[in-house]
Amino acid sequence: MEKSAGARKFLVATHGTFAAGIKSSLDIIIGAMDNVFLIQAYVDDNKSIEAEINEVMAQVADNDELVVFADILGGSVTNMLLQHTLRPNVHIVSGFNLPLVIEILMADADDQIEEVIASAIDNAKEQMVYVNKLISTQTGNEND
Repeated sequence: MEKSAGARKFLVATHGTFAAGIKSSLDIIIGAMDNVFLIQAYVDDNKSIEAEINEVMAQVADNDELVVFADILGGSVTNMLLQHTLRPNVHIVSGFNLPLVIEILMADADDQIEEVIASAIDNAKEQMVYVNKLISTQTGNEND
């Protein structure tokens, strides 16, 4: 019997309420999605990050893919997620921005996730622009 294809799921894991802000923006820009989980570390003292991670991982089947967006490379949230990369279907992207998250969420589920992530990272880097310099450069070029 052939193993059925699983779902692609996503986790936004950040220090504080940044994850909720990202989710709010996603809901406005691309619409609500039920395959996006959130972890907001250090917001509720009664909730351990490890317990929250385990709750999410329990909802990821062996044939599912999980793309994790973590806020800081080397930060405690990312470090706590590292043990889960031993699963072949867990992919962690650290230092994300909103364009990167949107591109990965909107990617065709049939596309290889490693390629989707690599392309999205390249494109996301181009979204980080010092706009004042961009405008002054464009304005200066128009006067030549």
